[in-house]
Amino acid sequence: MHRPFPSRRALLLAAALLSACGAGGAPASSAASPGDSTGPFGAYLAGRFAQSEADTRAAADSMLQALQRDPDEAEVLNRAFVAALLDGRPDAVRLARRLPENHAAALLLFGNEAQAGRWDRAEQRVRALPRQGPAGLLAPMLLAWTLQGKGQTDEAIAILRPLAEGGRLRGIHALHLALIADVAGRDREAERYARMALSEGPEASLRLIQLAGGILVRNGGEAEAMRMLEALGRSNADIAIAAGTPEGRRALLAGRAVASPTEGIAEAYIALAAALRGQGGGEVGLMLSRLALRLRPDFAPTVLLMADYFADERQPETALVLLDTVPADDPLAGLVALRRAAMLGRLDRVAEAEAELTRLAAAAPHAPQPMIRLGDMLRIRNRFADAAIAYDGAVARIGTPTPDDWPIFYARGIALERSSQWPRAEADFQTALRLAPEQPYVLNYLAYTWVEHGTNLVEARRMLERAVELRPNDGNIVDSLGWALFKLGDIPGAVRWLERAVELESRNSVINDHLGDAYWAAGRQNEARFQWLRALRTEPEAADVPRIEAKLRDGLPTPPASTAQRSDDAPATR
Repeated sequence: MHRPFPSRRALLLAAALLSACGAGGAPASSAASPGDSTGPFGAYLAGRFAQSEADTRAAADSMLQALQRDPDEAEVLNRAFVAALLDGRPDAVRLARRLPENHAAALLLFGNEAQAGRWDRAEQRVRALPRQGPAGLLAPMLLAWTLQGKGQTDEAIAILRPLAEGGRLRGIHALHLALIADVAGRDREAERYARMALSEGPEASLRLIQLAGGILVRNGGEAEAMRMLEALGRSNADIAIAAGTPEGRRALLAGRAVASPTEGIAEAYIALAAALRGQGGGEVGLMLSRLALRLRPDFAPTVLLMADYFADERQPETALVLLDTVPADDPLAGLVALRRAAMLGRLDRVAEAEAELTRLAAAAPHAPQPMIRLGDMLRIRNRFADAAIAYDGAVARIGTPTPDDWPIFYARGIALERSSQWPRAEADFQTALRLAPEQPYVLNYLAYTWVEHGTNLVEARRMLERAVELRPNDGNIVDSLGWALFKLGDIPGAVRWLERAVELESRNSVINDHLGDAYWAAGRQNEARFQWLRALRTEPEAADVPRIEAKLRDGLPTPPASTAQRSDDAPATR
């Protein structure tokens, strides 16, 4: 989930925290040999590898083992602390106390003091934070919330007011001013700063609308906040799961989204974590997320962000464990269910993913997204008839289609065509083109299939030429044009475009096979056999192997066998 935070500058500051958490080679004092997997050096290497794979559990196990066997090695200590923090281990607090120069350790110990209500000690720690790097970026907000924890609202507001009125992070500081005023019961002041935060960016995120919109609700602005959520749901199909109905929108705006200083501190952490995600600061973002989760366990926005991180790092099992911590009655439970289904799909636990999406579709009858996700999952597993049924359910939910809905009809068209329901498929492709006339994937699929059927040939060629103009470097689309020209008898044109397609997709078995056919038809038999041999060496479908081998032995049959290659690998979800 995106949050209103200026990530460009934050990213530049992330390196400071990374370096403070330790970087370097293997520990110099390790006594065991490099090949001894039971010694500290072996455990250290195992931990480093696990960290590179974002396997936080294995990394923490190995690094803590290495530290136990070599407790005074600074490099191992730093990395053991980071591993323990990233995996949410209680050992992190113990290790943090041994790392006075580590910024992440300082933030963890500060959070411990705040969570225990020891605000004087928390203030000492936050005032000692460096003024550079992510810790420095967070320091004003953390100090303001610490002062609010001490009951010093005026002093807390005085810390952030100049930054909200003229600083480079005006929006985030205005938002935290609003939250502090809201916790203190200063409703009008909270509303003023909430509106300032909403005005800073071109488009408010879901979390910003939750935070600022909730303040507006408590000041008589419920209709305005509801309109913002409704508009966001219309523009984002995933968010519509949570914000697509009046009841869902009211649940998102109910109560105080931040009800205490510790929750405000967690909000500051997660804002920076979200800004860093996907911009080179993934590990720093995950550390900040863990710090937030310590202060606010099972907090859905933090869990969703962390699940996305682990999904990016190909750790869907870890993402699932996190997602399962969110209560079923959370206002964001629908978004959590979508993520769960995606992770189950990645693990090929198809029956569980199907059950999750079916349950979500029943719980959110207004939303097409669960049925779209189900259709996509079934389609990529070649369950085309079942996928078409799922897409039927999605189409039934969208009402009057808009240009944004073209992927649904394109995806259903593929499923219908692959399940031998061409008349319905053709109608869906034509609907998709009416909604998005210049969509190259739809142009390609429909035109290619017309060529295969021997219908609308002039129009099909025009559409394929337009698709290539729109995606000149897409080897699959270029192949479609070349293969269509081959089928239409334009052998020189087919050779030209299929050679270009092979340049773009040299490891594609079907494209190499197509070029071999075109060479044979052009009388270039040695080159044809070379391309067919390449086709056999580039992972062809099992069903294609005997046909290609027969061509290598006997040449091209007459008429040439059709081995259609469609470019249906474009995203078929919203």
